[in-house]
Amino acid sequence: MSALDTNKKAFISHRRSSLVAAIFLMATSAIGPGFITQTTVFTATMGAAFAFGILASIVIDFVVQQNIWRVVTLTRMRAADVANAALPGSGYLLAVLVLFGGLIFNIGNIAGAGLGMNAMFGLNPKIGGLISALFAMWIFSSRRASTVIDRLMIILGLLMILLVVGVMFITQPPVGDALYQTVLPDHINFATITTIVGGTVGGYICYAGAHRLLDKGLSGPEHIDAVSSAANKGILVVGIMRYVLFLAILGVVASGVTIDLSGQAANPASQAFYYALGDIGVRLFGFIFWAAALTSVIGAAYTSVSFITVFKKHLTDRQRNIATLIFITLSLAVYLLLGTAPAALLVFAGGFNGLVLPVGLTLFVYVGWKRPDLMAGYRYPRWLLWSGLAVCLLTWYMGALSVGTIFSFLEIV
Repeated sequence: MSALDTNKKAFISHRRSSLVAAIFLMATSAIGPGFITQTTVFTATMGAAFAFGILASIVIDFVVQQNIWRVVTLTRMRAADVANAALPGSGYLLAVLVLFGGLIFNIGNIAGAGLGMNAMFGLNPKIGGLISALFAMWIFSSRRASTVIDRLMIILGLLMILLVVGVMFITQPPVGDALYQTVLPDHINFATITTIVGGTVGGYICYAGAHRLLDKGLSGPEHIDAVSSAANKGILVVGIMRYVLFLAILGVVASGVTIDLSGQAANPASQAFYYALGDIGVRLFGFIFWAAALTSVIGAAYTSVSFITVFKKHLTDRQRNIATLIFITLSLAVYLLLGTAPAALLVFAGGFNGLVLPVGLTLFVYVGWKRPDLMAGYRYPRWLLWSGLAVCLLTWYMGALSVGTIFSFLEIV
């Protein structure tokens, strides 16, 4: 085999592993403890009608991820730098919003890790959150942090999917009713859609995979087809996982079980798994929830800190790792001091980031429409431009209708 063939094979292998890592970083960030808790709460209150919210989140996710992954890859710039190039100063606003939203998310993620360890081992959620945060910090302190993160995301992501699929078959949900209400729901609640969208694609999440691709060196028009395909695969994985989790919870709710949504110690998702599988269900749930939380802590910290570069260029890997450790430490400290119930934090985090989403999406849609010069003259697909504009207007509209309800989520449990 010639040196040229060897280099080509190495390049293809590197690109494939980088794309898989980006897919799972995006997917595991999107399927975090916030999404699991939000899905349980809204399925308990809305029943099969929440299926429409799941469908809406998948459609919005597709349009958002395709636009953001495409623009970031083509411009070879991080999201905040793209925003600054398109509209001077806007990148700083986007960075502040994403960092603050990421902090809220990460406080909720650590809370979720605490709830997971509580379900697995009976530990106090605060202690479980502390142990999990220290474990995440240890990962970032490793000399092989990048490789460890990639592999951990893939392994835990696959385990989460397999376990939830198993629970879905056990609970035997009313699939026919769910499919019917996916397109013709009994009622529509914009606050729940905004929250579930925020919990799966809002805030830092929509930039996670794209920024990972930049760090792996996959940028420019020559990679756009592979990037677009990877985004589609990631969205497909997340979409299937969302619907399967919804069906698993719906099976419990449809059986007549009432899930307690009140009280500081309420853990709605844990109750659903308990009613489905008994004590072993609680242990399995604990692992799923902990794995979802840990991967989300890593994803939130990694992506949020990547926005700091707009304020300080040319950060070294060591400086970024230090900033990431500080970010996790701050999230942990706030969680330990905060009195808000963990489940409430997880629901509110999704809602807040759902409000942040249209700000960044507006800037990226503007780049797609008006700034081909930033994308090496790339001819942007017209269908993606129009769908991006439609979703942008929709997210602004839903956010305006939902803002009051979203802040009230802090009081629901």
